[in-house]
Amino acid sequence: MDKIKTFSILFFLSYNLLSAQNTDTIQSPLSEPRYHYFLKTILFFNEYLDTDKGSFNTTQVRFLLPIGNKAWNLRFDLPLISANTNAINKTAIGDVGGGISFIPYLRNNNGIAVRARVYSNTASDPNFGTGKWVVMPAMIYGKYFAQKRFLSLTTVEYQKSFAGNSSRDDISVALFENLLMYFFGKNWISGDVAFRYNAILKGFQNNTFVEFGRKITPSNLVYIHPSAGFGPERTYNFGIEAGILVLF
Repeated sequence: MDKIKTFSILFFLSYNLLSAQNTDTIQSPLSEPRYHYFLKTILFFNEYLDTDKGSFNTTQVRFLLPIGNKAWNLRFDLPLISANTNAINKTAIGDVGGGISFIPYLRNNNGIAVRARVYSNTASDPNFGTGKWVVMPAMIYGKYFAQKRFLSLTTVEYQKSFAGNSSRDDISVALFENLLMYFFGKNWISGDVAFRYNAILKGFQNNTFVEFGRKITPSNLVYIHPSAGFGPERTYNFGIEAGILVLF
């Protein structure tokens, strides 16, 4: 409960103290195509994860839709999961999610966004979802430096279950994530480290990845990133994700 109160205070402070935003320019950290807040975006990606209980493959469609004065952004996620495990179904829909983001502060070199996501208990197989409804409030800070050749994104998020199957474990996870991107020509390379503390398991479920991407047309980008989990309670051992973004 204390963590939820803390995030609520952060949201209100961000809205009231930083509401004098300037969104007349999109040459900001939150306008980078890989994490775009100002154009309609469709992301198709496939992620393979190796775990101690078998492998999981997720094919996902994500749709981002800016609304209003484009300081607001809607997000929808639809995952299709296949598994090489003891799952009842080998392929099925996972937990469908939706979210909304708001940008209370934006300048050419830095910006802040606050976000709230909800993932529903829609997985048709217990192995493909949490069995819970989960809310995820977050704050993101982005900053350019070195003549905009580098971009850093820092995310603080709290994930909390509030309904669902009473026989499944509750969810209480705090996330602190740092991403660094380097741009050269039509390409980028990035590294990310995410620290996740699971208060239910009382352990860390961290992961890290390196990403390579390229802009192949003015409105299409592709990327690939290998990743690895680390920490005593990690959710997977290693994985690889590849995707394509369509901006319009």
